[in-house]
Amino acid sequence: MSLYSPAVAFITTCLVILFIIHSRFSKSIQDIPNERSLHTNIVPRTGGIGLFLGVVAGWSLMLTSLAWWLVIPLLALFAISILDDMHNLSVKARLLAHMGAAAILVLGSGVMSEHGLLIAVALFFFAVWMINLYNFMDGSDGLAGGMALFGFASYGIAALFIQDDVLAWANFTIAAAAVGFLLFNFHPAKIFMGDAGSIPLGFLAVAMGVWGVQKGDWSVWFPLIVFAPFIIDASVTLMKRSWRGAKITEAHREHYYQRAVQLGVGHRNVALLEYGLMTVAGGLALLSQEQSFPWQALLACSLIAFICMVRVDTRWKNQNRAAL
Repeated sequence: MSLYSPAVAFITTCLVILFIIHSRFSKSIQDIPNERSLHTNIVPRTGGIGLFLGVVAGWSLMLTSLAWWLVIPLLALFAISILDDMHNLSVKARLLAHMGAAAILVLGSGVMSEHGLLIAVALFFFAVWMINLYNFMDGSDGLAGGMALFGFASYGIAALFIQDDVLAWANFTIAAAAVGFLLFNFHPAKIFMGDAGSIPLGFLAVAMGVWGVQKGDWSVWFPLIVFAPFIIDASVTLMKRSWRGAKITEAHREHYYQRAVQLGVGHRNVALLEYGLMTVAGGLALLSQEQSFPWQALLACSLIAFICMVRVDTRWKNQNRAAL
């Protein structure tokens, strides 16, 4: 039955989003442009509900095969994120929820008992970072949905290569739901995913990666390479802002993908360029899947990211000089 999971996820996501777009509910949770926004129109940010329900519908065909430490915190994060989309919860409340989900992931997966306290602590903070990172990178049409498509499809292909059908189809289900969402989110976007979509996806990026490591499907480096385009952009931007004393929680438009849009590349082209980067990252990860330390793939991803960031920074500085 798991073979039908992606189809169920795709159809459910499409139907739920269509219903939301044409209902009054779409007006109850809207994305109003602010200083971080790259759009100028008010857009519903309820697409994550359709994406999440699509995943749940697909997974219902294989529910008994899924790890409890993945499903329970995922459901909790979705519920908290819906409340956040509706009522704008405090940073403290959101962070506590993210930390709780990360703790369940670390303790439930057995990482601490198998690999020790140091690795468990590192995973905990990485999980919290990825949950928030995915939210930070959800700021341009088609971007976060595309990362879900390419990232989880890469997980699925890797698992399929070694005949781990459960993990493969669980990830293909997420990727299929992302395709259904992208039909409405690719530029010009009719709907955004909101925290109800980005926060669970950030958690799943870590949880599915951990599950694969625990099952021996890939090394710990594999998920890092797969999601390298997102991880590098968000992490470098955070470090640059922290270096000059800017507030980490403050809304901004300094991510490299945001600056590329502002430089005139546009939402559509930025998404397509990112899809290219994600394809390269996924391909490198798959080629190095069985390596304990794939330094060639890590070096290649870092070099490609460095070249892209330097080009954006150079054009940004030239534009600012021209404006003076």
